[in-house]
Amino acid sequence: MTNEIPLPTTREQRVLDGGALRALAHPLRVEIYDLISQYGPQTASTLAAMTGESSGATSYHLRALAKHDLIREVEGQGTARERWWERPRGGVQIGSPEAVKTPAGRAATQVVLTEFLNRRHQQLMDYVGASLRENGVWDDSAMITTATIHLTAVQAADVVAQLQAVIDGAVDRYKDQRGEGVVPVTVHADVFALPEKGR
Repeated sequence: MTNEIPLPTTREQRVLDGGALRALAHPLRVEIYDLISQYGPQTASTLAAMTGESSGATSYHLRALAKHDLIREVEGQGTARERWWERPRGGVQIGSPEAVKTPAGRAATQVVLTEFLNRRHQQLMDYVGASLRENGVWDDSAMITTATIHLTAVQAADVVAQLQAVIDGAVDRYKDQRGEGVVPVTVHADVFALPEKGR
């Protein structure tokens, strides 16, 4: 067995530098970025309706995200008063080795990751609550599972690579799919070492 840990993905990923991380390190900016990622192009007005903020606030944060190329204006869509914004294609890596070398980089990384994970957890809890209230069509199509296995770092990296390949394949097949019955679906996979002796 080799000591080399395989890369988890060959998909193009943007590694966020310190400036982009600091620009994203605001709860509303994370929410806006995530909504555009999950639901596609949005305007300041549609984001205001989704977040409960004013369109002036969402417009301000959109410009801050665009300044660091986290989002971009959709070409040929909208007007000067109502601009549409999208996220560039490809993955984003948060918490790069360069970014976490400084206290400011570590703090920004923690804010961004915490906000993303809080959003994912809340979406999961909303789904569970809705599923318990009503027997929906998605119940047989969803998966909420946890497993604990004992692995070396190399084996864990191999599992990550396999999971990432499945996710990448689904993204490649269905990313731009539209039509009746098609809704945004989140895929959330976690592989990480547990603390020793539990906490």
